[in-house]
Amino acid sequence: MATSGTYNFNLDLGDAIEEAFERAGLELRSGYDYRTARRSINLLMLEWQNRGLNLWTVQEGTQALTSGDGTYTLDGNVLDIIEAFVRTNSGSTGSQFDQTLTRISISQYAHLSNKLTEGKPLQYFLEKDPDAITVNLWPVPDSQETYTLIYYFMQRVEDTGSPASNNMDVPLRFLPCLIAGLAYQLSVKYVEANQKAPLLKAEYEEQWNLAADADREKASLFVTPGGYRF
Repeated sequence: MATSGTYNFNLDLGDAIEEAFERAGLELRSGYDYRTARRSINLLMLEWQNRGLNLWTVQEGTQALTSGDGTYTLDGNVLDIIEAFVRTNSGSTGSQFDQTLTRISISQYAHLSNKLTEGKPLQYFLEKDPDAITVNLWPVPDSQETYTLIYYFMQRVEDTGSPASNNMDVPLRFLPCLIAGLAYQLSVKYVEANQKAPLLKAEYEEQWNLAADADREKASLFVTPGGYRF
């Protein structure tokens, strides 16, 4: 049996939108059809980010820390911080050391008696503004060592852009979910496809569950009881 021997399949934005229209029983006819579908995809990407952790968007970021400054505003594409730690002697093979930071809530941060205490940072609190995330470190970095904040963050998914030849900023395994989700969104928008909305929504949720399960963390988790007092 002959096979192609290639692994290059992908769908650009135009093909993905056309496929979604066909699943909804519609036909892509005008520039407006394309624009409204593109807008729906951008909204769909925001929905995915609200649903939970998308592993393909996890990136590593760094921030040099300044003595006496405990507040740092990160890039606007940072949606949330997953893990953070402070690194000392960065780049030294013999003495580089990472210390994990504990994330605290706004209530815990508010109850710190002296937020200007200086030392090696141990905790951080996130302020999520509409345009960017601000990291508040405690204690505030001192001048005893050179500190670098290293953090793993969930990055915003790139916009669709205008050209139909663009590819979406998602792994190939998420294309079926993207198309199913767009088909459902289109069925809600177009009256002639409304009757297919329940079926397309069920298909979308099934595809999301399949994709999310494939994208989950595969590392083992060990839970050890202890430390409780009765």
